Amino acid sequence: MPEQPFSEGHSEDLPAQDAAGVAEAVEETVAAEAEEKPRRLNMTVEVRDVGPCRKHVRVSIDRADVDQRLDEKISEMVRDAFVPGYRPGKAPRKLVEKRYAKEVADQVKGELLLQSLEQLTDDKRINPIAQPNFDPLAVELPKEGPLVYEFEVEVAPEFELPEYKGLKIKRPVRRVSDKDVDQALQDYLRRKGQPVTKDGPAQVGDIVVADITFSHQGKEINRSKEVSIRVDPQLAFKDGVISDFGEKMAGVKAGESRTLDLTLAQTLSDPELRGQVIQARFDVHAVQEVKPAEPTPEFLQSLGVESLEELRNFFRQVLEREVQLQQRRLARQQVTDYLARTAQWELPPSLVARQARRTLQKMVLELQSAGMSEEEIRNRSVLLQQNALNETERALKEQFVLQKIAEVEKIEVTDEDVAEEIDRIAEQTGESPRRVRARLEKEDLMESLMGQILERKALELVLAHAEYEDIEYKPEEEPEVIEEQAVPGATVELPEAPEEPTASGSEEAPKT
Repeated sequence: MPEQPFSEGHSEDLPAQDAAGVAEAVEETVAAEAEEKPRRLNMTVEVRDVGPCRKHVRVSIDRADVDQRLDEKISEMVRDAFVPGYRPGKAPRKLVEKRYAKEVADQVKGELLLQSLEQLTDDKRINPIAQPNFDPLAVELPKEGPLVYEFEVEVAPEFELPEYKGLKIKRPVRRVSDKDVDQALQDYLRRKGQPVTKDGPAQVGDIVVADITFSHQGKEINRSKEVSIRVDPQLAFKDGVISDFGEKMAGVKAGESRTLDLTLAQTLSDPELRGQVIQARFDVHAVQEVKPAEPTPEFLQSLGVESLEELRNFFRQVLEREVQLQQRRLARQQVTDYLARTAQWELPPSLVARQARRTLQKMVLELQSAGMSEEEIRNRSVLLQQNALNETERALKEQFVLQKIAEVEKIEVTDEDVAEEIDRIAEQTGESPRRVRARLEKEDLMESLMGQILERKALELVLAHAEYEDIEYKPEEEPEVIEEQAVPGATVELPEAPEEPTASGSEEAPKT
């Protein structure tokens, strides 16, 4: 007989005996499934707010359910229990109940706690975003009265979705010209060139060799000797940024000094220095200009290209990708600006601290997916890490809103979505998809990757329904990033989430 559902037409052709057999088999299957699935618990649930996105939950399971489970468990024990002086399964029930009281109580307690927590989630009484702050070992099954326990848990914020269709978005547009490609090629050849001593003052793009003295409130805190620094608009250290470096250093000559303000990172390990403005004095020993590399056949071969035209085509693709990346970034920024203005609810500090690390991971994944090199990502990561805490609360609110949009619009992440994203990262990084997947799984980043895909699909839906206004494209300038750090021994660390007290059984339930 074929294994397929019976239609009405098939049932007429079945012999009466076979039809009866099918009906009996169906009844047995339904009965077996009913036995396997435990009956819903009768329980009272009290939920109250104890902070932003934080609930205190008190669960009380009726005594009738507790007694029924105890009776069922004892009945199972009686059938197989071994008691000295009796054959297996022949010991009196009262004796078995007394001998195995603690073991039975522990098993029943565990089953009731697990089922009640699952029932809480199924009933959507709470929508947790982290593991409950709950210790089941601290709950004891009472001899009388209901089983009562309580805990605190972080939950998704409750809010009304703003109007997310028909938003007005400004979009930078640019047609990459031959002149743009020539400039990108020249910039690259300069970066690959050799520095030579320059007699005149420094200009943007030149290199200064200088000693750097870092001080705070007139007191020296660190010093670096003979550091080679490219004069770019910004200069990023491991633990701080000089935002006007190019403007202030332009025109400096060998033998001169310049003192600039340096803003330390908010994530500095020393809390007293986080976000502080200190001074960096540059004593310039030499000014160098860069002699661009010559695009000789040998040089081109070292880059893995056959001709100068192939290299130019590569840079054209890079520039076009940069335009697309900025379009997405600016569009996303405008959407998140709008969402941030409408999201007036608060988030718990512990959640923000935990998410700061995940935010940085997601940013790096986005840069990899956009095709940036490892060196470019490292450079950007310095600044991203310094700004991670500042952006995390905003990013979290964006995440919750986009996830809710995905829920309303029934957007899901499929295995094919994940495979395509891994293939994209593999293509950009030069790794095999298998190696990329293994690395993501080893570093526990698959959840971040899936979250990124889901949010992107929700964002794409928002952007697909937006109204666009084209504006002039302005390329982003990459800062010079050096290995020096202003504060000796300090490392850029994101703070850990604060420890919180563990909730367990309530006063009605005795604690161990």
